[in-house]
Amino acid sequence: MGSVKDLVVFEEPKGLSCGLGKFVFSDRFSVFDWGKMPDEIPLKGKSLCIMGAFFFEKLEKNSFKTHYIGLTEDGKIKRLDELKEPSAEMVVKLVRVVKPRIKNGAYDYSEFKNLKGNFLIPFEVIYRNSLPEGSSVFKRLKEGKITPADLGLDRFPQPGIKLPGTFVELSTKLEEIDRYISWDEAKELTGLSDVVFEEIKEGAVFASKLITEFVEKAGVSNEDGKFEFALDENGKLMFVDVLGTPDECRFTKDGFHISKEILRIFYRKTEWFNKVEEAKKKDKINWRDLVRIPPPSLPEELKKLVSFMYLACCNEITGREWFRGVPPLGDVIKEIKSFLDSIS
Repeated sequence: MGSVKDLVVFEEPKGLSCGLGKFVFSDRFSVFDWGKMPDEIPLKGKSLCIMGAFFFEKLEKNSFKTHYIGLTEDGKIKRLDELKEPSAEMVVKLVRVVKPRIKNGAYDYSEFKNLKGNFLIPFEVIYRNSLPEGSSVFKRLKEGKITPADLGLDRFPQPGIKLPGTFVELSTKLEEIDRYISWDEAKELTGLSDVVFEEIKEGAVFASKLITEFVEKAGVSNEDGKFEFALDENGKLMFVDVLGTPDECRFTKDGFHISKEILRIFYRKTEWFNKVEEAKKKDKINWRDLVRIPPPSLPEELKKLVSFMYLACCNEITGREWFRGVPPLGDVIKEIKSFLDSIS
């Protein structure tokens, strides 16, 4: 499936018939589009699986379609309230993943215009409720690729500003390097209707507010994040992949990141990261081949603290102690902040 979770296929999606499979959430992680990094974060997979299931079930209760079916335990498919222990396996409906072809040095999406249903929409839907320090928006604002007016603002923002409303935008999903695209370009590339894109926007705003509602109970802010959508066998929109986790969202507590941004902060201080940035500027498709040094391993203390972060986040957001003996999230964040300050 990818660098972070694996996919087991029970029935392949074909034509207009959705398939069936399960995600197996691993303890691996990925940053900067590199793929599998050298370390694993203990129990991260189970915590993400539980959080993802939690928000899928909440969306379904609010009449939104998802590809989620349930979690596995003792050879059975169960809902969250039936589980005895946290699971790392999520059973889902599968749709076709149609990748754009490279034609004359550019990506060709023309095949999507012939599809009626049962396929992944080839964009990530990104929502933003605020602009924390480190948000890519600041770089794009300086480059003129986005304006304050696009965000509902009348001046250049400062880090930490809360946006007047949820801002939703698109980036590519199936290209070697993700790139932001306009709604008009997305419509032109895929031929999807205005109705579908309006449903995507409405669904993204609702899901963002839903996540915000629950994470705030744990004293956590939902700064931004991403969703993925597909059309089912009847051409109806549904949420797919996973959502509402620290890997899909940027959560903060007291202004400090409790997402994998913590890992990005560590790696930005390394020579490996500098080489990655240089390579992406030289070759947007084959950049990995130009990076001659491997990413360094995480310090053991940071690895343990990041594990605690995921587990505490899961416990406190879902309101159930899935993982016992885990320090409160606030205490974990203080220790992570102290560790990162010590290596800066």
